[in-house]
Amino acid sequence: MRVIFAGTPEFAAVALQAIHAAGFTVPLVLTQPDRPAGRGMQLHASAVKQFALQHGIPVAQPTSLKLDGKYPEIAREAHELLRNTPHDVMVVAAYGLILPRSVLDIPRLGCINIHGSLLPRWRGAAPIHRAIESGDAQTGITIMHMEEGLDTGPMLHMQSVPIAADDTTGSLHDKLAQLGGEMITETLRQLQQGAIPATVQPEQGVTYAAKISKEEAGLDFNLSAEQLARKIRAFNPFPGAHATIAGTTVKFWHAQVVDITSGKPPGSIISANAQEGVLVACGTHSLRLTELQKPGGKRLPASEFLKGFPIESSQSFC
Repeated sequence: MRVIFAGTPEFAAVALQAIHAAGFTVPLVLTQPDRPAGRGMQLHASAVKQFALQHGIPVAQPTSLKLDGKYPEIAREAHELLRNTPHDVMVVAAYGLILPRSVLDIPRLGCINIHGSLLPRWRGAAPIHRAIESGDAQTGITIMHMEEGLDTGPMLHMQSVPIAADDTTGSLHDKLAQLGGEMITETLRQLQQGAIPATVQPEQGVTYAAKISKEEAGLDFNLSAEQLARKIRAFNPFPGAHATIAGTTVKFWHAQVVDITSGKPPGSIISANAQEGVLVACGTHSLRLTELQKPGGKRLPASEFLKGFPIESSQSFC
């Protein structure tokens, strides 16, 4: 079984590593172009590219695959490369580029996607974030045959994972990435033996996981403490939930819901001390912030954070 792999972030790199470790031949990897990152804005290769180069796998980084798009010449070169690279199937995981029909039709066994949700719930770019933010009790991995619609293809395998009360996007990402790697290797083994029965996605229960923006990570304390706690978990590690106090933007990494109604306006500090953390009034109940970060500083437990950034009960977050 010869597998072309298309993916970009760590979630995809875990799957590529599993495919490689299982002994499948990977003649080519597609990934997003290098992006500037860090304080120096140096160009950084994706996690998938780094793994591929470490293991001698050829890498291509087209900016587009659409023949009728903005960069048709680049797309034509990518199409030619795919057609000239002998392979049986393409596996796609968090690639970041749309695969047009002209690409989906190239592999003999089609294109298979590893998606981080229980489809049809949370189709789209940020399924892990949105599942936590919405308070879902479970999520999982769906392996599906790709078609032109956004995550609409028939499903080959699905496995659920409970969302723990303390799961962040970071911790849940790692669980799902590991599961995705296990499931895709088993799917490829089954494909070697013949066709796998596919299940059409139900029309009921469709939701869309819009891409996460930095702007939406600013917290509105008029929301309930439960909603805010979920947002803090969902935006950890990116983009980091935050609010402003005394003109300074502070990020929140961990928090707890507290069944206290102080009578203070939402966003008001109820108390701030090393023993109890930073307790903030919300639209309903209160929120105890237990890990915070000031600009240029480290993520710190509330007890340590308050030593360098005192907060008074007369202040408010906005």
